[in-house]
Amino acid sequence: MPKPPTRDLTQGPIGRTLLVFALPILAGNVLQSLNGSINAIWVGRYLGEAALTATANANNILFLLIGAVFGVGMAATILVAQAIGARNLAQAQRVMGTSATFFGGTSVLIALVGLPLSREILGWMGTPADALPLAETYLRTLFLAIPLLYLFAFVSAVLRGAGDTRTPFLFLLLVVVLDTALNPLLIFGLGPLPRMGIAGSAMATLVANALSFAALLAWLRYRRHPLWIGRAQWRLFVPDPAILRALVVKGIPMGVQMVMISLAMLMVMGMVNAQGVVTASAYGAALQLWTYVQMPAMAIGAACSSMAAQNVGAGRWDRVDGVARSGTLFNFLLTGALIAPLILLDRMALSLFLPEGSASLEAARHLNHIAVGSFLFFGVTFVLSGVVRATGAVVPPLVILGLALWGIRLPIAYGLQPVLGADAIWWSFPASALCAMLMSIAYYRFGRWRQARMLPPGESVATPAEVGGLPPAPVCTPAHATPTARRTEGAPAGAAVTIGP
Repeated sequence: MPKPPTRDLTQGPIGRTLLVFALPILAGNVLQSLNGSINAIWVGRYLGEAALTATANANNILFLLIGAVFGVGMAATILVAQAIGARNLAQAQRVMGTSATFFGGTSVLIALVGLPLSREILGWMGTPADALPLAETYLRTLFLAIPLLYLFAFVSAVLRGAGDTRTPFLFLLLVVVLDTALNPLLIFGLGPLPRMGIAGSAMATLVANALSFAALLAWLRYRRHPLWIGRAQWRLFVPDPAILRALVVKGIPMGVQMVMISLAMLMVMGMVNAQGVVTASAYGAALQLWTYVQMPAMAIGAACSSMAAQNVGAGRWDRVDGVARSGTLFNFLLTGALIAPLILLDRMALSLFLPEGSASLEAARHLNHIAVGSFLFFGVTFVLSGVVRATGAVVPPLVILGLALWGIRLPIAYGLQPVLGADAIWWSFPASALCAMLMSIAYYRFGRWRQARMLPPGESVATPAEVGGLPPAPVCTPAHATPTARRTEGAPAGAAVTIGP
């Protein structure tokens, strides 16, 4: 059977190519979030507010513990995309083998260390006493699933770096179908299946990911995917020192960024927990809505990173700037289209995650009105950070995030509580997101990210942009600029940079 082709993101209209490439990612995010929301409905409405609070606390911890490893996966995605853009399939396979070994081994280590420490970790973050036993049960089961969860996410991300978004979507659809079907069966028990309660929700996630990951590997082997490492190539799983060094040096800052987000989320969750179960469950319900609101930005940002990295590998710097402009525009259009109905219909939406007549409903509506608009700003930051990281510039986005979260969000959330009460927590979201966006735009325009490298010069698959004498690229093309004027010297006539499809 012939190998399925990878998608070339260095050709064609930028806006349309980006949108078509991003749609399966967005659809996958919708499926994943819908699955999480359905699970939250089962937990929140039938097991109670304490169980919903337990899952929110446990999921935040899970996100924290895999942050550093996830950064390695992001670095691998960029390296693969650059190699594909440079038409260097052998390099892409070397990256795949080295990063798979490192990523898999580290995720297993995290699971083994975290499993016996579940209760202590939950206690450190101030999980409410009535939710602690449920949260421990849920988290311990999730620790068993970590290697499967994140090896699946790793392979999916690397496939996207190669321009393949269809395959990850199809197997994520299988995860969602299995998880959705197994959740009520394992929570409540049916026939020979035991009644597991909240542990059943986590066990459904484990089983669904195990079956889907096995099916994904079997499919890649059967179709002889270009990134599949066969028996004769098993030596590629022996880590390559240069690639491993790049994964660690570039992956750690991106992993620290994920950890920094998680720590900030845990700090916010601790402040929310201090307000009591009513506020905590309101926040947990609002988080379900916010998961949907951030999906377009995350999908577009992920697509921008892969598309920009392929064009970096191909030396198409005119298209890299076009990716940033199109991604920013799509973020405002798609994210804004979600925010409006979720404000107007928030009572109906939030009631899905709370028991009937819950006192948390009005609190959830109030905090949602304040904080949900921050995702417009978040989306711009996510897009621009994805583009600049595609060259290997991973530290400045980390610094920007650190300033926004630890220099703005947490001080506002904590310091203004004596004046604003719980509202200080909610107002910290738009304040920090706006500042992060402004700093990201400034770095994109004036920073030296175009000269960054993922690998040392002797190992690089891409040539950095020589932009010393050029002005910083704008986020949006000025009204007077024409596609012809923006075309890079030597580029084909059809390679004009445009906004939109």
